[in-house]
Amino acid sequence: MEKLVQLYQFIKKSKMKEKFLKFKSTFNSSTIFFCVLSIVFFGLFINANTSTKYTYLPFLKIGKEVDKTYGSAMESLGPQVYPVKLPTKLDFGGEDVPLKDIEVRERLDRELLVNTFWQSNTVLALKRANRWFPLIEERLKANGVPDDFKYLAVIESNLTDVVSPAGAAGFWQFLKATGTSYGLVINDEIDERYNVEKATDAACRYLISAKNSLGSWSAAAASYNMGVAGFQKQQGRQSQESYYDMSLNPETNRYVFRILALKLIHQNPKDFGYNFTEDDYYAPFKYKEETLEGSVSSFGAYAQARGITYKELKMLNSWLRDNKLSNIEKRTYTVKILER
Repeated sequence: MEKLVQLYQFIKKSKMKEKFLKFKSTFNSSTIFFCVLSIVFFGLFINANTSTKYTYLPFLKIGKEVDKTYGSAMESLGPQVYPVKLPTKLDFGGEDVPLKDIEVRERLDRELLVNTFWQSNTVLALKRANRWFPLIEERLKANGVPDDFKYLAVIESNLTDVVSPAGAAGFWQFLKATGTSYGLVINDEIDERYNVEKATDAACRYLISAKNSLGSWSAAAASYNMGVAGFQKQQGRQSQESYYDMSLNPETNRYVFRILALKLIHQNPKDFGYNFTEDDYYAPFKYKEETLEGSVSSFGAYAQARGITYKELKMLNSWLRDNKLSNIEKRTYTVKILER
């Protein structure tokens, strides 16, 4: 109410009163009332949606005067945006990133900015990482692949069971043919691209082979985007071995830097404005494992017999793609049963 009185007194004392009287013959009283009312409500809206002690309108300044400097005015209008700070030293898989190269620094800067200020996506990635990284880290370590590759899974899928337009699926985004070639079972009933541990093992087999062919982990990571053959072709064409010294297609040029950006943000989230408590993260699932060797006529009944719902069964075993399992090949599977 105090703001309304203040605004009325301002209009009464200012030249705006004369302007209203001048146009009185042109506009009727209801039109003038509507205009004044609009100004009032717009002023209240601005005041309600700013955290400052001043109320600004495009043509009015109500309340205490501030210094008529650019900085003071900007401070009063809301939160400020600052560029991210780049590290002086960084590695990927134990291999130094040449940050003294200005082009390398600017490519990293771009991806840090994009992922720092893409808050919704990065917040979800941080939350999900608390649930899924322990499983991925265990398989990377068991296969002798650097821990940094867990961030590759983040940039591929943001740790969700997405399917790309090309048909790549799961955390590691395997195409059907590629997944099968690296040992995954993929059919109408089973799709191990959605099994986090087995898909991570398959990704490790690919990455180890790529590293042996291309000479470095950074090159292996880039090949995950453009293929080993494609990367080798560019190595020969450009007479360069290092990913950081090559000019590749726009997506692959950004690919490893996206991984590096997420590594920096995930390792030091508070440095980039992400403030979490332990309760903010998604907790890992608690479960027991059960061996499945035969067929299953109904996974709904299978789940019910184990005291869980079909939804809970699928939540931990999204690689089960049908409501039944014929298992003609007599394979052995490990099913996770949620523990409440």
